[in-house]
Amino acid sequence: MGTAVNEFLATTMSRLNEVETALHNGDATPRMAMWSHSDPVTLFGAARSASGWAEIGPLFERLGASFSNCTSYENEVVAAGASGDLAYIVAFEHTTVSLNGDPPKPYVLRATTVFRRENGEWKVVHRHADGIDAERKGLLQALLADVRVEARDKI
Repeated sequence: MGTAVNEFLATTMSRLNEVETALHNGDATPRMAMWSHSDPVTLFGAARSASGWAEIGPLFERLGASFSNCTSYENEVVAAGASGDLAYIVAFEHTTVSLNGDPPKPYVLRATTVFRRENGEWKVVHRHADGIDAERKGLLQALLADVRVEARDKI
């Protein structure tokens, strides 16, 4: 990997891991701070999708309120790139977490996260995540079926 990619990963990965662990422990605030609030910003989530901060922010709040007791989170980076003010990470996210108070269960997402540098800081502007195979995707959908959503959430 080149210098730009190494610098991007060095400044981003530990923060990303902290942010995602906090979300899975019920606190969406750090994730919301790491995401851009300026359009375009999009989410193609494993359970719900949204476009624009007015949709994404409330979705993260509801998602965080559904998670607790994160016993493990690992971001297994498969590929990454950085050029100018844009960067990306392609990874497998391994998580064990409680959803709506149920006992912790593991799941794996394959995720692509796109970042844009804003005022010298890397901010997420797009995320696309889904289960890695039909069996796990079914488990993930079952895990997230009870995420509290409102009618305006896109499926």
